[in-house]
Amino acid sequence: MSTLGADPVAIAWRDRLQAAANAAIASPRFRRFAARFPLTRPIARRRAKAVFDLVSGFVYSQVLLACVRLDLLSVLAEGPLSEEALRLRIGLPAEGLQRLIDAAIALQLLARCRDGRLQLGSVGAPIAGDPGIAALIEHHALFYADLRDPVALLRDGAGTDGELARYWPYCANRAGTGFAPERIAAYSQLMSTSQSLIASEVLDAWSMRRHRRVLDVGGGDGTFLTAVATRWPHLDGFLFDLPPVAERATARFAAHGLGARTVVVGGSFLRDPLPLGADLLTLIRVLHDHDDASVMTVLRAARAALPADGRVLVAEPMSATPGAESVGDAYFGFYLLAMGRGRPRTPARIGELLLAAGFTRPRLIPTAMPMQTSVVVADAAARSSS
Repeated sequence: MSTLGADPVAIAWRDRLQAAANAAIASPRFRRFAARFPLTRPIARRRAKAVFDLVSGFVYSQVLLACVRLDLLSVLAEGPLSEEALRLRIGLPAEGLQRLIDAAIALQLLARCRDGRLQLGSVGAPIAGDPGIAALIEHHALFYADLRDPVALLRDGAGTDGELARYWPYCANRAGTGFAPERIAAYSQLMSTSQSLIASEVLDAWSMRRHRRVLDVGGGDGTFLTAVATRWPHLDGFLFDLPPVAERATARFAAHGLGARTVVVGGSFLRDPLPLGADLLTLIRVLHDHDDASVMTVLRAARAALPADGRVLVAEPMSATPGAESVGDAYFGFYLLAMGRGRPRTPARIGELLLAAGFTRPRLIPTAMPMQTSVVVADAAARSSS
């Protein structure tokens, strides 16, 4: 998990070259030249589009939100339709529908058949095929409200008054008591939706065959542990979460016939000891919701709960993920800021925290979609083989 140092001389030269390149790109005269010269024209166009996409990103997201709120993608998932048939299904006036269709085609949410009818595009098809994605898109209206003044958010933080902080009640109420049932139901459903998106990624990355019992800390309504128990029938499981949330897990396990193989324990991992008896402890999108001090509290509790042959598995979107830097550092960086606590961390930083908590050999486990989740595993004690 360590980061190897680079040659300082090589770093200095690269920095000088980058500074010279930036100075040239900033020059209007150079940009005009680059846009006209055949060898640099494709690069200039790509960079100009990247700048425009940054400026227009909010507009694109609102086109997507309109498609979701109007059930446009769900309707077309049933099959291609003419514009008139689509207008009758979703109830937009012809002019408004035409504007939305043009925008959605440009963003590859929709596409035209050869006969002129409309069908799902390459980007719209996976959204239409997963109701969970649509729920997340709708949820982002709260996030956008918190970003109305990003400078104020950076300067003052969200506190407990932001839309996301109010949506996730445990951000303001660490005791986990006094939650209204409808609030618990709303955020538990969203968590379940998003958990199901990453459960298969985690289970494909790390085999549970070697383990006897899994303790899922902060496991919500049991979506992840249900996937674990279904994939690996030999495993028993514990789930630990705030009492009103844990109650929902009991119902889920019973509905999936897992009541005899699972034990649900209510409590706060920032105050209460964790259940003993598991040899794998999972933290699925838990650490990035907390500051370093709270993370250390969780990890020390995890180390105390595990036997010498135990392991801890951390899964969440991580900072500085190659090819997905914008997801970890831009998206989740600001989402967690608006939520009121937490931050994305690099795998190396998570490894440092694990070592400080008493774990050994933290290592990054490859996943098929690191943009969605990365996995770090560490041992409870030193061992000779993995």
